[in-house]
Order: sequence, then structure tokens, then C-alpha cells
Amino acid sequence: MKEIILSADGESFLYSVPDHVADNLHEYCVEFCNVWLRPGNKDAEHLFLNNVACYNEHDFIEYLNKYIFPNQTSVLIKNLGWTNLGENLPKEYVKTPYFNF
Repeated sequence: MKEIILSADGESFLYSVPDHVADNLHEYCVEFCNVWLRPGNKDAEHLFLNNVACYNEHDFIEYLNKYIFPNQTSVLIKNLGWTNLGENLPKEYVKTPYFNF
């Protein structure tokens, strides 16, 4: 398991995720947003309001845990607070993979 940082235009959250997710974070996030999270996907319908997707980083982690890596649970480590979309990360997290939804 490796650490990543996720945000959705707000506070940044540090998570522990499977190595493959951390090593390919952008690809997993794009797959979630552009392929899995679409109208008509029964598994994603709870994330739509009037045909508009409403989701955040916690929904991505739920997707990983339920559909992609059910045997390697991704978990929240801590809230890093407002980091200005990753611009003001604490020094120890500057090289941590980061994605903003």
C-alpha cells in the first residue's frame, strides 16, 4: 500500500491505496470519472442528481474498495486541510501522487 492525496476543490485528504493505484493515479481517476461514472451505470446512479454527476474523493475511494480492489481496502489516513489544490502541501507530502477531482 502507498499513500496518495485526493481533493475535490476543497480540503486535501491523505489515503493509503494499493500500489498500482498510487503508481497510476491519474489513469485510475480518469477511468472513474470518464468511464465508470456515467449515466446508465446502475452502480453509479447514486452519484447523479438530475443527470449531473455529484461526487468527490470519498466516492472514488468507495469505487476502488467496492469494484476495483475489494481485497485491498483503501483507507483515509488524515485530512491535510486546505492545500490550495496541492500548491501548499506539507514538505513531507510534496512528492506524494495527487489528484483533484
